[in-house]
Amino acid sequence: MPSLLLSLARGAATSPFKRPGRPGAVLPPDRATAPAARPAAGPLAAYRAICGFTEPDALPVTYPHVLAFPLAMRLMTRRRFPLPVTGLVHTWIEITAHRTLHPADALELTVYAAGLTPHRRGTEVTVVTEARLSGELVWESRSGYLSRHPTRTGTSPAPATPGPALPAVAEWRLPADLGRRYGAASGDRNPIHLYPLTARLFGFPRAIAHGMWTVARCLAQTPRPHLIHTVRADFRAPVLLPGTVTYASDGTGFQLRDGEGDDTRVHLTGTATTGGEETG
Repeated sequence: MPSLLLSLARGAATSPFKRPGRPGAVLPPDRATAPAARPAAGPLAAYRAICGFTEPDALPVTYPHVLAFPLAMRLMTRRRFPLPVTGLVHTWIEITAHRTLHPADALELTVYAAGLTPHRRGTEVTVVTEARLSGELVWESRSGYLSRHPTRTGTSPAPATPGPALPAVAEWRLPADLGRRYGAASGDRNPIHLYPLTARLFGFPRAIAHGMWTVARCLAQTPRPHLIHTVRADFRAPVLLPGTVTYASDGTGFQLRDGEGDDTRVHLTGTATTGGEETG
């Protein structure tokens, strides 16, 4: 796997020279790949602990995304990639698990960028991740990453409203160092997640929780997370650290929110399906 430290250093060096939103920007046809390898036991255990997964014989449905993160970083920090990697915000993810994966599975990973889309707050890139086992596609995802920059008004529609509040299930108190702890387990050390000072450089008042931690934590709360087949999650508002959030579910979808009544703020909405039935 490529060095995350090297990719982060390259991203910091090249980002100031990239101008997101320029007319005619195109994505390079590059693909980043890694040969078959089993997940390392130590990082996997740390990831399970920080996200709340308790099934030792199954790979968390979100974990191939973590395994492929160094590849995504290598792809997005290349000179020809049109968006600066510093400050990129994960906006949504779709996951399809074609079978339950296990810690002993040696996964072959591929990451590529599939398209650039104008967004009301900048430009969004879609990144595709694929995991294969002996050449068979066993897991895939599509993610949106937003590069914020000034845009003309009306370049994209406003997001759909999150719908009615779902029944509260649990309240989670999130510590100030959650971003650093998840970053250590996952390798995602985007500065917006680490410290108040580094987050303020990108317009956030405090460090924010990783979007992939929020969706993983919600999926770990489901009754049978190892049987999850598809996931769709939308990251609607950053979760400031430290903070307190409510996990909510009605059995068909899930939310992460804070506040009450008119002051409610929804941070994450999503659905997960298993065996043809939705589960929240």
